[in-house]
Amino acid sequence: MMMRKLLYISILGFLVACSKDNTPPAPQGALLVFPEENSECTTGTSVNETLSQVTFRWNTSKNTDSYTLSVINLNTNVPQNISTAATSASLSIAKGTPFAWSVTSRNSKSDQVATSETWLFYNAGSQTTYAPFPAQLVSPASGTTVQKDIANEVELEWSGADVDNDIDTFEVYFSDVNPPTTLLGTTNASTMKLAASVESATVYYWKVITTDLEGNTSDSGVFEFKVF
Repeated sequence: MMMRKLLYISILGFLVACSKDNTPPAPQGALLVFPEENSECTTGTSVNETLSQVTFRWNTSKNTDSYTLSVINLNTNVPQNISTAATSASLSIAKGTPFAWSVTSRNSKSDQVATSETWLFYNAGSQTTYAPFPAQLVSPASGTTVQKDIANEVELEWSGADVDNDIDTFEVYFSDVNPPTTLLGTTNASTMKLAASVESATVYYWKVITTDLEGNTSDSGVFEFKVF
């Protein structure tokens, strides 16, 4: 009887051990270091008249064995990607141009990935003043379907930044035609929300033009969303 009991306990322990979750830990998002957020990068090494090489740096993230650096030219929306096991990587990018960059953390033993924040910066060129960064459209996210409120409105939200910190206005264009040419409204530098009247079962398009005190402008590009 004792032997049978011991055998039962052993089998039970084996089953419990085998039932433990052996899923590898997911990687965590990396903390970006350089180029700094909403800054002018002046430390690149000149390659030629139009390009300079910039070294991007970030902190080590947990449960990660490789990183993918993504750098997007905000004038053309063309990305450059590079994979590395290190916490830095160099790319040749256009001078005098706004960029967005982020890092994706990966673990070869896991299907999950983690993405860092996205930071904006200007790669230094010959100019002494910079246009604002293109506004980042936050909500509604492009391609989504949203519910209008009781007033038959949807709130448009974006974020804006500028190296010179001299944003003057945001002009919001909104319509059911692409590209939108109807000016919905103009806000000041501290107001990044605007309500838009909408109808159900309709697709809408919107964009934001940012203007600074020197008259420099940038275009967010067009986002679209559908209303239930």
